[in-house]
Amino acid sequence: MKIIYNQKEIECSVGKKVIDIFEDEIKNSKNNIIACNINNQIRDLNEELEDGDKVELVDLTKKDGRLVYQRGVMYIMSKAFNELYPDICLTVNYQLGDAMYCVSDNTEITEEIINNVHKKMDEIIKNKLEIRKVTMTKEVARDFYKKEKTSKGILQLTKKNKISLYFCEEYYNYFYGVMPINTEFIKIYDIMLYAKGFLVRYPSKKNINGLDEFVERKKLLSTLDEYENIHRLLQIETIEKLNKHIKDGSIKDVILLAEALHEKKMAEIANHVKEHPKLKMVLIAGPSSSGKTTFAKRLGIQLRLNGLKPVTISMDNYFVEREDNPKDENGEYDFECIEAIDTKLLNKDLTALLNGETIKVPTFNFKSGKKEYNGETMALKDDEILVIEGIHCLNDKLTFHIPNEQKFKIYVSDLTVLNIDYYNRISTTDTRLIRRIVRDYKFRGNGALRTLETWKMVNRGEEKNIYPFQEEADIMFNSSLIYELSVLKKYAKPLLEGIKEEEPEYSEAKRIIDLLQYFDEFDDELIPDNSILREFIGNSIFDY
Repeated sequence: MKIIYNQKEIECSVGKKVIDIFEDEIKNSKNNIIACNINNQIRDLNEELEDGDKVELVDLTKKDGRLVYQRGVMYIMSKAFNELYPDICLTVNYQLGDAMYCVSDNTEITEEIINNVHKKMDEIIKNKLEIRKVTMTKEVARDFYKKEKTSKGILQLTKKNKISLYFCEEYYNYFYGVMPINTEFIKIYDIMLYAKGFLVRYPSKKNINGLDEFVERKKLLSTLDEYENIHRLLQIETIEKLNKHIKDGSIKDVILLAEALHEKKMAEIANHVKEHPKLKMVLIAGPSSSGKTTFAKRLGIQLRLNGLKPVTISMDNYFVEREDNPKDENGEYDFECIEAIDTKLLNKDLTALLNGETIKVPTFNFKSGKKEYNGETMALKDDEILVIEGIHCLNDKLTFHIPNEQKFKIYVSDLTVLNIDYYNRISTTDTRLIRRIVRDYKFRGNGALRTLETWKMVNRGEEKNIYPFQEEADIMFNSSLIYELSVLKKYAKPLLEGIKEEEPEYSEAKRIIDLLQYFDEFDDELIPDNSILREFIGNSIFDY
């Protein structure tokens, strides 16, 4: 038969697996080839090829390759715990940088436990053990899970009659997505005691052949822990438990509690600003589709209740002149870098406003690429406070002339704490992507294909301009809503299903569709009209 590889036809025997055909290339790969893409679908290296298949080898330079690697590390960790400490109930809580933060629900994790698990993981990897994907009926899977303490919830979630479990020797578990075919593919990792649990570390996007220096993220951890603890009190840690509330009609209570949590946090932030009279400026930043606009509007209401009137300055009016705008490596104007902002003029105007002076407000003409002055002026009254939203707001280079005691910096992000089950978490990036797919279609005229095409560029800007400064925030606001994917599903799923198999983004679309299948839906009329979610699905009380 013939297959297509690197845009060339290759002849090979019928029934051959990818690992057999490309054995030498996989073995000698510097970037750790760990999976493959067949006809725009991610598959493991044991996949048998058919005549006419288009094949791409996937390594750690690609997002899908890194996801497979992360799953492999977590699988080996869970196998090691199962062999050494079968009574410990683990939960993979969330991602912290290039690591997964895990906790035990019934045992204190000690340095001794971590050292023993580390040695066992090294042994599992050294022994080059096969990881087999076994597809079975749900009935057969239930027999396997009779003694399983954690992951059996997946059997209630899946709408399919069959389920695939991954086996390695006698150990088995469900993991969402493609897995490495052998433990030897996991070459670099670390496991370390951290906070109330431990971290499982793996290579980053920028350093695929090593581990970056560990960076503490105490504020992010604290924010995630706060929401995790609340959801545990509500007993909604997994999709299965969320679906139960939808089925029994109590989802309305979940919505009210989730929205009340948002309102409470916004009120706390506004109270803090009021209690510190030196604060004259609130700076808001966060990654795409975090709900920053609605957050700013609702925070403004809370500030008004405290006697402070929010006044906004648009960062779009402070771009440098087009000829001074830096370009990226492709020779295109980079409008997202800090150098694209006229920080000298911005700081001059901000200082004048805080000193009680009146400024002339510029308007940036995007056609001519120049700032214009059309007679608009601005002054700041004693009961007014500046509220500025922008990607660089946590970076002190943006407001270098303003004393820190006058600034209050807020990081806003959709930090999902809901899991598929106890070993399979939902990526915060995926939740934001689903939000963006819905919003782009409803309000910006873009289909899901266009959103997926541009998502890499969006992420690249976030990694450069936002994430490095998130710990600089005075406070973090988690804009996630425990119920949101149950609502977004009915909007996003048909859009993703419209992406054709021949499109390069098909594999990503299918991955998200497979995730959304686990969620039950409910009537979104129950959602308040001031909810952050309304920014994405529509019918908000706010104007955007």
